[in-house]
Amino acid sequence: MTDGNDNKNTERPMSTSEVTAGTKIVRRAANQKPSRVVADICVVGSGAAGMSAAIEGARAGRKVVLVDSLPALGGQAVNSIIGTFCGLFSNGSDGYQFTHGIADDLLGDLGAQENALFYRRGPHTTVVYYDEVALGRWVEKAMLAAGVTVIVGAVMRNVRVAGRRVTGIDLSTRYGDVEVEANGFVDASGDAALVWQAGFACREPDDGPIYGTQMLIVENIDESKVPSREELPARMREKAGDYGLLRREGLSFVIPGRGVAAMNMTHVETPLEPLEASRKGIEGKDQADRAFAFLRNEFPACFGKARIRAYGFPGIRQTRWIVGRQQLSVDDVRAGTKFEDAIGRTAWPIELHDHGSGHHWHVFDKDHVHYVPFGSLAPQEADNIVAAGRCIDADKAALSSVRVMGPCMAMGAAAAHALDLAGSGSVHQIDIDALKWRVRDNLERTD
Repeated sequence: MTDGNDNKNTERPMSTSEVTAGTKIVRRAANQKPSRVVADICVVGSGAAGMSAAIEGARAGRKVVLVDSLPALGGQAVNSIIGTFCGLFSNGSDGYQFTHGIADDLLGDLGAQENALFYRRGPHTTVVYYDEVALGRWVEKAMLAAGVTVIVGAVMRNVRVAGRRVTGIDLSTRYGDVEVEANGFVDASGDAALVWQAGFACREPDDGPIYGTQMLIVENIDESKVPSREELPARMREKAGDYGLLRREGLSFVIPGRGVAAMNMTHVETPLEPLEASRKGIEGKDQADRAFAFLRNEFPACFGKARIRAYGFPGIRQTRWIVGRQQLSVDDVRAGTKFEDAIGRTAWPIELHDHGSGHHWHVFDKDHVHYVPFGSLAPQEADNIVAAGRCIDADKAALSSVRVMGPCMAMGAAAAHALDLAGSGSVHQIDIDALKWRVRDNLERTD
């Protein structure tokens, strides 16, 4: 009898020669040439600023290559699991959207998915919680749809410079070396890595670190028992020392219906020296473990049955940034100065994490708006680089209010359009009115 499967009795042992067939012996060539990519615009970094720059550049008709050191796109938004889009809306419980372009696509597409987005409209700020898995897939699909060439897991080991222009970058990946040549470059690396490696001037804090965060995703929580936004930091101030926690206040971001919370409860130094950076990354996870123990012990009704689902990569706020044609100041932020070359806006508070136990938090009123000038994106010593994101030129307090995802997306869009307008010329000589026209929704739109 048979079961109708004609192949049931056709299997047989394979001979030794058959097992080894199809393989070959290979050796790395002594003078193996790197792969070569030529583009109009090269974007370094795929976070909020970089993804915006890449897509806007492609939509402007330019050939774009996007490079990231991590094996997955999305920068900190995906890989550090930040969990929130901040700075996208004006203040108040009914704020309007500040940044458009890819922000519209992103909010629309994730909003159409079940439990992928949640808007928390508070009395001061509007924060959008997101599912990091959904965001990661959105970024990947968006790059494919835009025709962007992607190089991930790429370490930038050399930048080629001729006078005031970068001509190319040399990358190393686990699969071999890559040379990228481009007419213009966007430094959306977060640490001004491109500008730094090119030998152009940069800034670093000279009076102590600005702390990052080790994010923690916790699942199987009881959403009906989540502590209030006042109760959690109050208990941390009281009990953090008992658990060996450096930070004495913290926040939880819960997307309703998922039983999952993103916990922002740690402070970790984020040095640029490689050995120290590695050590601090491990220390950050230890701080996250201590924070989880605090949650389970102090709020057992909510977190007693919870478990850690994921640790993000170390979250970095501010490390190194460019010396631009103009430096944005905290006085400009407080005054809401609208610059002649403004390219983006936000109303996000001054959020400066310059001491271990807490942070400075200065909230603005409902009608407040502050702006980002293009001069802060244009490195003073370079003609074909535009910075975007947390490495633009600003003093520490001002940068803390514009480095969040909303204005970073606006900066990325402006960077791409500036390079498109500059062509083979200098970004310092573009038609600013033409640039402002292209990004006008990010400056004027209020619906």
